[in-house]
Amino acid sequence: MPLFQNIEEFKNVSPALQWAIFIVGCLILIVALISTIVSIWLAVKYVIYNRTQNKAGINGEQTARKILDNHDLKHIKVSVVGSLMFGNSYSHFFKKIRLRRWTVKKNSISSMAMGAQKSCLAILDKEGDKDMKTRIVLTPFIYFGPLMFLPIVIIGVLLDILLFKFSGVATVISAVLGLSFYLASFVMSLMVLKTEVKAQRKALEILEKDNLATSEERSMMKDLFKLYNIQYVNDLILEFLELILRVLMLIAKLQNSSSSDSSK
Repeated sequence: MPLFQNIEEFKNVSPALQWAIFIVGCLILIVALISTIVSIWLAVKYVIYNRTQNKAGINGEQTARKILDNHDLKHIKVSVVGSLMFGNSYSHFFKKIRLRRWTVKKNSISSMAMGAQKSCLAILDKEGDKDMKTRIVLTPFIYFGPLMFLPIVIIGVLLDILLFKFSGVATVISAVLGLSFYLASFVMSLMVLKTEVKAQRKALEILEKDNLATSEERSMMKDLFKLYNIQYVNDLILEFLELILRVLMLIAKLQNSSSSDSSK
């Protein structure tokens, strides 16, 4: 039985495509549910650890500054950014570490973890880590690659209108091309995760070596890092599935339109 038999715009869509849309839609719901649960758990853990004072009595900014100075990175600045607009990050191009205002000044486990981890990205950069080098080169594409999808599809639609008399061929080709850009960006985003994980491990090692965090505190930070990593992967998968659904819906509309025209 067709999945969209009661929806006019899908009445001529092939059963295989209907099932593909249905399956991707179900996957989106599953991943979204998992992502919501992880987000809630991460928020709870973050608040708990952000209210837990670290034994060293230093905040995120001081942690980052101390680690940077100890590794001859005095030229790297540590700045404070707004709580909602920007996240904790390291910029190779601006030689700067940015930490959220609502945690950076606290002498908490969360604040220390963020300051240490982001400063370790700068250390990886200084050491010429292969994955970090790749991340730096690909950073523009990682962020702007997904944004190319819509313009490419619009160009395809215009070509269909101007040159191919609404055949849908150019639209489908452009959609596939745009999807390939997004897929490439998705794969590259995994490289970002790889460097983040490396920096997390390095941060825990430095905090232990310099006696800045106890074993219990490092265990809390490890839990926090793990949840961040899971959430990052969930978000990537969810965005990719949503894009696939859009492409399938576009193909379905073109298929339906083509069938309708041929029946006239």
